[in-house]
Amino acid sequence: MQDTITSLINPADLRGRYLDNVELDKLRKYFQSGELRVKAAATISENAANIVSQAVANSLLYGDITCPGGNMYPTRRYAACLRDLTLFLRYASYAMLADDASVLDERVLDGLKETYNSLGVPVDRTIQAVQAMKEVITRQVGAEAGEQVGRHLDHICNGLS
Repeated sequence: MQDTITSLINPADLRGRYLDNVELDKLRKYFQSGELRVKAAATISENAANIVSQAVANSLLYGDITCPGGNMYPTRRYAACLRDLTLFLRYASYAMLADDASVLDERVLDGLKETYNSLGVPVDRTIQAVQAMKEVITRQVGAEAGEQVGRHLDHICNGLS
């Protein structure tokens, strides 16, 4: 996992050069948005279970997926869905704090789509739940912070598409 700082400094160091104006501007923006990202991460951390349950209620609960034969039936499948969404939320908050999506690629997305397909997990419904989670988070942390974490939830959706 990298963050904005290491993703800019490491390549410059390998080339033995100073950061250029574009790279310095990226660092400046990263530091300026730091407090916003930390506050959003704190809110997400404090409300993670509620965020996930609201997202599931808004996107999955009232369809065939929770009925007998559906992918969230019986209770153990429902619990697995909540576990996965909680994991996505946690890693999306890490990616938001680092302002770098590489942790999502390394720890969440690598092989996930193939695994879900082999297990018969409906990827489209998973994407729907992640998008619902993005909406719930934005209501809780505000539009600007919601956009920060939303980019990383979109990255998960794109990786599953």
